[in-house]
Amino acid sequence: MQDLPAHEAVAEDVRRKGLGVDASELHGLLAGYVCGGGQVTGSDWLGTVMLDEQAPRPAEGEALDTVFKATTGQLADADFGFALLLPHESQSLEQRAAGLLGWCRGFLGGFGLAAGAKPPLSEESAEALEDLGKIAGSQLSYDDPEGDEQALEEVAEFVRVAALLLHGDCVLGPARRRRLH
Repeated sequence: MQDLPAHEAVAEDVRRKGLGVDASELHGLLAGYVCGGGQVTGSDWLGTVMLDEQAPRPAEGEALDTVFKATTGQLADADFGFALLLPHESQSLEQRAAGLLGWCRGFLGGFGLAAGAKPPLSEESAEALEDLGKIAGSQLSYDDPEGDEQALEEVAEFVRVAALLLHGDCVLGPARRRRLH
């Protein structure tokens, strides 16, 4: 299974291509689209998730190419090795929290684009999707650096698991049902 490239490398690729989104938000957009059942290929994924046929196509080996391959591979992996593309832990708490909120906003947009307004979700997945919306719209304060650090880690893990749960409902569940019939 391929690892995600460093956030900084993806951010640089995003800036160079003039995509107008943050690296974390773009990864959330891709992950949400795939988790919602959207079909994309490595050559056209940017145009698909950004609703822009003129979007540049990532070249083989570029950070954005690696993001696509790693994300689709991790989501397909049975070992739940999916990771969020967030700013490195050496960045400030505020930058990392902003990255997580941006990731959630991107995920919601991509998921809605692929799954539609009312996807058939389990009660647990519907609650997770609602929670992702609350996280994405959060206003954060940083009063307790140590506690805030731990809270950010816990929220990031919740977001990761929520994405896998939604992927299970919208992608893996229908695939299993098709095999049974």
